[in-house]
Amino acid sequence: MLPKPYKNAIIYEDKKLYACLANEPIIEGHTVVVWKEKVTDLHLLTRKNYKYLMERVNEIRNAMLKALKVKKVYLLYMDEVKQVHWHLVPRYSRMGFENFLQKPGKIKNFSLDDKIRKHLSIKI
Repeated sequence: MLPKPYKNAIIYEDKKLYACLANEPIIEGHTVVVWKEKVTDLHLLTRKNYKYLMERVNEIRNAMLKALKVKKVYLLYMDEVKQVHWHLVPRYSRMGFENFLQKPGKIKNFSLDDKIRKHLSIKI
């Protein structure tokens, strides 16, 4: 089960999904996009819902690129918790798998959600 997001970490939310700063980020700006309905794997989403999810993931990623001034945001799909969600991890100076070798920490910069939200073309 995914932990509940901090209210002041929500970047985007609608009826189907939410995006927020990760509670235990591996790097500053680490964001998760979570499908609200209990769906255990991507292949179980309808084509329409999959398209909807990926459009929002792309929108959040684009906002992160601008707000965090990075050239790349890694998209990671992991389903150990049996709930469809994506991890969006900004690449700063470290490249590749180096980004994922860091121990998760506690969220420190709650202002990043506002910064990313300002660059969304879809609005809450």
